[in-house]
Amino acid sequence: MQTVKLDILSDPICPWCFIGKTYLDRALNAHPDHPFALEWHPFQLNPDMPPEGMDRRAYLEAKFGGKENAVRVYAKIEETASEAGIAINWEGIRRTPNTLNAHRLIHWAGLEQRQTFAVDRLFKAYFQDGRDIGDPATLIEISEGIGMDPAMTERLLATDADVEDIRARDAHARSRGVTGVPTFILANTHALPGAQPTTLWAEVLEDLAAQAAAE
Repeated sequence: MQTVKLDILSDPICPWCFIGKTYLDRALNAHPDHPFALEWHPFQLNPDMPPEGMDRRAYLEAKFGGKENAVRVYAKIEETASEAGIAINWEGIRRTPNTLNAHRLIHWAGLEQRQTFAVDRLFKAYFQDGRDIGDPATLIEISEGIGMDPAMTERLLATDADVEDIRARDAHARSRGVTGVPTFILANTHALPGAQPTTLWAEVLEDLAAQAAAE
């Protein structure tokens, strides 16, 4: 079957992105011969976040206009995550990081064919282990865990390597009308915004298989 490009715009601190990836993974695991070639692209939910990040509670209350609204929004997220079988350690998340360096790591991992592994580890580190993925030490450890050279990651993080590229790609996505993530772009033609259910991905994969069989 011919390869089909699946571009995914995501941010590693976006809970809906974590949920959306979980749904997609289940469909791909059920169709091990799937034709998708995944590529992850940067989209910062908080491009103006200070480099050191900020207290998560203060951030959420500012973003959603007070504690009540923040609780309401996150109750829906928790309900959906629970239905998806995802355990999120909300109490463990103390800070909301700036994700620019995390996006740089995802980019570098892509150059070594380890991009999805990097995305997996970043989601786990942030949502389940309570790690600060804005901290270079955390990113260096993650890079080593997926088989990258941690010394090289440390050297790159100490520079501005690919910072402007990440920002330009983020800006390009916004200029094309992307306003939130996750956003999945299928075969450069169909945009699917939001955490799409496993059933939808299964239907897409079955349609692609039927098309391939008819050719």
